[in-house]
Amino acid sequence: MGKRLWVERNKDGSWDAFSEDGAHIKFGKGRGQFTPGDLMKVALAGCAALSSQFAVEHTLGDGKGAKIVVDGTYDADTDAYIGFDEQVVIDATDAGLSDEDAEKLADRVSRHIEKGCTVKHTYVEPTPVRMNVTVKH
Repeated sequence: MGKRLWVERNKDGSWDAFSEDGAHIKFGKGRGQFTPGDLMKVALAGCAALSSQFAVEHTLGDGKGAKIVVDGTYDADTDAYIGFDEQVVIDATDAGLSDEDAEKLADRVSRHIEKGCTVKHTYVEPTPVRMNVTVKH
């Protein structure tokens, strides 16, 4: 079982998400807020970032990381994302890598993401969602 999460509505119409270990994020549909669809993309990008971090830091040094941009294809007929495009960009301009070393790093990062990104694994597999609605009265 994963970490317990919950969301609560705010008076201004936004929402807060909480975790049992104290994490917090505000979301909604207003200007400057992440939508739930945005958070799906953030989860994919964040997972790739964490999965690739060791490979990048091992080659480029502590504190270095990749910039990961995720876009999604939304289908209005099914009200669902039908695919995601993920672009992983590693700025190694100061490292003086050869073409061969840059290619090795790209391959290593790809393998780390393929192996370790739970979010990507989940999006690729059919993932059932069970829902139970309770009305307290």
